[in-house]
Amino acid sequence: MERKIIGFKLDAAGDWTAMLDCGHPQHTRHRPPFENRAWVMTQDGRDSMLGQVLNCVRCEEFELPADFVKCKVTPEFTESTMPAGLRGQHYTSSGVWGKIVVLEGRLLYCVPSKNIALELDSSSPGIVVPELPHHVEPQGSVRFMVEFYKAALPG
Repeated sequence: MERKIIGFKLDAAGDWTAMLDCGHPQHTRHRPPFENRAWVMTQDGRDSMLGQVLNCVRCEEFELPADFVKCKVTPEFTESTMPAGLRGQHYTSSGVWGKIVVLEGRLLYCVPSKNIALELDSSSPGIVVPELPHHVEPQGSVRFMVEFYKAALPG
């Protein structure tokens, strides 16, 4: 998935890493001839790339950023109390990840643009990628909630 570059930092090995708006880091090494990114070698070059997009493989894999923290939890829902909006296409905001936690029963988690339909249960949560339209459908009796995650505040 294409994600905007919002900053850069050096990793432990001294290589430049782009920080993407999804929360994932991505190496942006300059190692010709295989990786030709001379722009990463200067501050002006890095600044010129802010707002540009890179393909985030971790988002494609539905990988929740490791350093994100839980910021909100919905009430528990059942097949009869879940908001109608969850059955229709909806998405989280930029930088906000979700985790669908099934407590009992089964829930179908669908991401049409990726041709994904996953059956969730108590042993397999669903990861919600920011800005990716999705919907859920109860598969009979179900109890679930959604946890939301964001980048930890500095300090």
